[in-house]
Amino acid sequence: MNSNRKTSRIAGLWYLLVAIFGSFNTMFVEPKLYVSGDAAATVNNILASERLFRLGILSNLITTICFLFLANALYKLFKSVDKDLVRLMVIFIIASVPLAYLEMLKFAPILLSSKAAYLSAFEPAQLQALAKVFLDFFEQGFFISYIFFGLWMFPLGLLVFKSGSGFISKVIGVLLIVGCFGYLFNFLSSAGYLSAIFLSLNYKAITSLWMTITIVGEILCILWLLIKGPKDQKPASIEAS
Repeated sequence: MNSNRKTSRIAGLWYLLVAIFGSFNTMFVEPKLYVSGDAAATVNNILASERLFRLGILSNLITTICFLFLANALYKLFKSVDKDLVRLMVIFIIASVPLAYLEMLKFAPILLSSKAAYLSAFEPAQLQALAKVFLDFFEQGFFISYIFFGLWMFPLGLLVFKSGSGFISKVIGVLLIVGCFGYLFNFLSSAGYLSAIFLSLNYKAITSLWMTITIVGEILCILWLLIKGPKDQKPASIEAS
C-alpha cells in the first residue's frame, strides 16, 4: 500500500471517529436530558443521569481531539493538491477547537446542585435557574461553532473535487461545498436570524433538508477516504524560502 493510500485511510478513520463521537451527544444524550424551556426538569434529568451526562461531555471532547488528528491527516493527504486550500481548511478546523472549552459550562448543574456551604445563599429555584443560564450560554456558543463546522468543508470539498479521479469524487466534492452552507444556514436558523428575516418561510424544513444533504456528503466522504481516496499526485515543487 502506497503512502497516499495509507494516509487516506487514516484520514477516513479519524473522520469516522469524529462522526461517531460527535453524534453520541446529539442523538442520545441531549434528547434524554434537555427539556426545552423547563430549567427544573433539565437539571433534574441531568442529576438523575449524571453518568450519561458526563459521557456526553467526554464524547464531545474526544470529538475535538479526533478533529485535530483529522486535520493533520487531511493536510498530509491534500498538501500536494493545493497548499493554500489545505491551509485554509486547517485554519478553520483549529478555529473551532476553543469552542470545545464551552463544554465546561455544562458542569454548572452538577456544581450548583452540590451541597457546598456557599450555595446556601440561594433558593433551590434560583440554583436551577442559574444552571439553566449556563446551559443556555453553552447552547449559544455551540450555535457559533456551526460557522466553523461549515467553513472547513468548503476547502475540503474543493480539494476532493480537484484530487479525485472520477465522477463520484466530483459529486462528493460538490456535496461537501453544499454542506458548508448547510451548517451556516443551520447557524442562522438556530440563532433566530432567519425567523426575523423570513417571517413566512418554512426555514426549519429547509434547514432539515439541507443538513440531511450535508450528512450524506460527509458519510460519502468518509467512505471515499476509507475505500478509494484521491488519485496519486505529483510531488509538490519546492517553494522558495
